Amino acid sequence: MDNINIPELVGRLGAEEDSVRKMAVFKLQSVIGDPSFADVFIYEGGLPRLRFLALHATGNTLAYSLTAFSRLLELDKGWDQVSQELIERVVELVVTHPLVNILRGAMSILVAIVSHPQNRSSVPGQFGFRALKPAVAVYPQFLEMLVSRLSSADHALCANSLQLINSLMRDAITNDSDSEWPKFIAKLQNLGVIKAVYVLMQSTALQDLAHPILEFQSLSKVLLRRWQEVKVDLEKSDHRRALRSLGSVGNPDRYSEEKDAVKGSKRSHPEKWRRIGFETESPAWEFDRTGFLGMMDVTDYVRKNEDGFQKLLLEQSNQPSERRCPIARASLAVTSILFEHFEVDKSDLDDGHRYISTESRSNFDKLFRPLLLQWARLHTAGLNALLRLWKATGAEVEDFHKVEELVRILIEQVVGNAPRIKDIAEVEEELAEFGYQRLRELQMELLELTYEDAWGHHLRQVRDELNHEALQFVKEQRIRCLLSGAWFPHTLNYGTDSGPVTKQSLSRAITSSWRYVRLSHNRRYLHYSDFESKTPQDPGLDSLREKIDLSIVSSVVSNVSATTPTTTSSSSTLKSLPASSTTKITIHGYLPHPPSSKTPSHTSPHHRTKSTSSHGPKESVLLTLHPQSHTLAAEWLDGLLMLLNQQPITADTNKLVGLIGGYGIKIRLLNVRFEDGVGEEPVLPGREGVDGEFWYDIGGMEGG
Repeated sequence: MDNINIPELVGRLGAEEDSVRKMAVFKLQSVIGDPSFADVFIYEGGLPRLRFLALHATGNTLAYSLTAFSRLLELDKGWDQVSQELIERVVELVVTHPLVNILRGAMSILVAIVSHPQNRSSVPGQFGFRALKPAVAVYPQFLEMLVSRLSSADHALCANSLQLINSLMRDAITNDSDSEWPKFIAKLQNLGVIKAVYVLMQSTALQDLAHPILEFQSLSKVLLRRWQEVKVDLEKSDHRRALRSLGSVGNPDRYSEEKDAVKGSKRSHPEKWRRIGFETESPAWEFDRTGFLGMMDVTDYVRKNEDGFQKLLLEQSNQPSERRCPIARASLAVTSILFEHFEVDKSDLDDGHRYISTESRSNFDKLFRPLLLQWARLHTAGLNALLRLWKATGAEVEDFHKVEELVRILIEQVVGNAPRIKDIAEVEEELAEFGYQRLRELQMELLELTYEDAWGHHLRQVRDELNHEALQFVKEQRIRCLLSGAWFPHTLNYGTDSGPVTKQSLSRAITSSWRYVRLSHNRRYLHYSDFESKTPQDPGLDSLREKIDLSIVSSVVSNVSATTPTTTSSSSTLKSLPASSTTKITIHGYLPHPPSSKTPSHTSPHHRTKSTSSHGPKESVLLTLHPQSHTLAAEWLDGLLMLLNQQPITADTNKLVGLIGGYGIKIRLLNVRFEDGVGEEPVLPGREGVDGEFWYDIGGMEGG
């Protein structure tokens, strides 16, 4: 500013030569944003000359003039020069002019005019959208051209167009009457504004358009809130008309629609509204929670799927009354679920601006919700999903809230986890195909997390207890497998045509003898004997000639752990062998010393160290088993380890323990109400009106 002679600059703005005016206004646009410069510029009489250029200049001179004027308005200065003539000129430029640099400045001026607080103006109608209406009446294609600019390849022009649309929407919602703003919004929607912004929100140009897109997203929430806050009022013709159209679809006898069925016409079918899924024949009050938004959703669903809706009503009418899905109630439930999912009650505009200033582009997916703009299609897909789950679960009317909760989880899972660039068609397909069993699993996981938050260490204690019980249960099951006994191939021969013994030829081995092994009833001895072939009946303990005293067993060696996930402790006696094509379990132990030995034969093996002296007992192979299946290997390996008070190590056993413990915690959660663990302490019942002995146990929730 120090290097600019402001009076001279103002004088050049009124020069006869266009080149002089162009250079002057070019310099002006870069410095007019300084408030002190703007004050001097206005004092020197520059405003009328700048306004004249905005009205009559062409080419770059016009572009620079519009930019300078818009920046002056952003400083909240120069409003006395804003007239209907200027507004009409700028609207004309937006509609007719092809040059991008002129369009940017023109739209910026209109944004400032529409967004200017009206309480600062002494002239009614000079600002806000109403200031543009006379000019828009002259150029009725204004809104259409504005929406078409959203597909411009110039990101700055695109941002300016969306910013102006946002300003018009916000002004209409704030200042128009209840009957006017819905018409304006509907006109914009019919011109394709939602589709255009949806494309922008999924595009790679998102960062350049972040602020206006976030504002549009916020305004979409404002609109949803406004529609939700509008109560269904049968005194309003559009509300009455919407409800009547819905009722005519649900009337199987097709009585005259000229009568107002809502007011209880005698010619109406006695269960017309209940047939659709309302609770009564006066359904207006049932929209209290969702307001006119719920009315819009259900009528939109019926209007776009009238044939399918009629078929659905026919199917429902053939079901017993308790098995019919209340379709209207279901529609309102989906509306509420979407309303809560997108947190429509909260405005994310301010948080969005702070987020953009601090976060990188990679985190934009957390902030932008393009699926919010596909509200109607999400509602239809959600309602169809609820109807599908109702049929799949064989639900009855009293189960409605349970199915509703499944849909809530479905929306959170599919819509909530959808990335920004995921197309609505893919989301609809996933909602239509998501399995019921998977939903139930998610429901149990969420239920467990909910109780974890509410009860904390109490639930962890229960889980630990159940896991311990599950481990003891599986231990008993595995040991019972040993008590039942099992056959194991003992020696393997190979045919003369089999060639050399290799990993590939092992599968052609011929069992020449069998070994039967069984645990004694007192669980102290492992009995076994070898047979040439399997006997029709399993041998009894008295026919097994060999036995092993389990007190001398030192370790169990197997290669099962090499092929399955394991969890071992530092004190485990399991040893891992290299993986082979056959499964082998080897039992090691310390044989008693002969009588001449100085080492007592009754010394406990648990007291012997791994490294023994040359005079101490030597670890030997007591028994080798070759399980023929992975299941048999898991049963016997973990059974032997658990019999020796070791932890199980095979994936099969650990999975079984986890499964039993998991079912235990789920069963307990399903039998306990959430409010039992949180909230106020229960009040002890009084004795008034109680005859005889009576006691009450809060902990057990029992009475007697």
